[in-house]
Amino acid sequence: MPDIAQTLAERGARYGVFADHAVIAQGVKEVMWAAPGWERLQPDQKQALEVIGDKVARILNGDPDYHDNWHDIVGYAKLVADRLA
Repeated sequence: MPDIAQTLAERGARYGVFADHAVIAQGVKEVMWAAPGWERLQPDQKQALEVIGDKVARILNGDPDYHDNWHDIVGYAKLVADRLA
């Protein structure tokens, strides 16, 4: 198992500087939380949007061609869509 320093180095290479990612992610979340429709959402809808926002921040701050981030966005949206079907 890799040590934490190795894991953090790998993640930094993929997603960029964590502090920069955090600024983007928190900004996205603040916009969502301030939207008038936020309070109408169910917990799974809120969580999916927050995680999707985090994935968007990773894409913007890091490697935009990393398939896993895009795949995860589809997955979180599908979890909510399947419940609504």
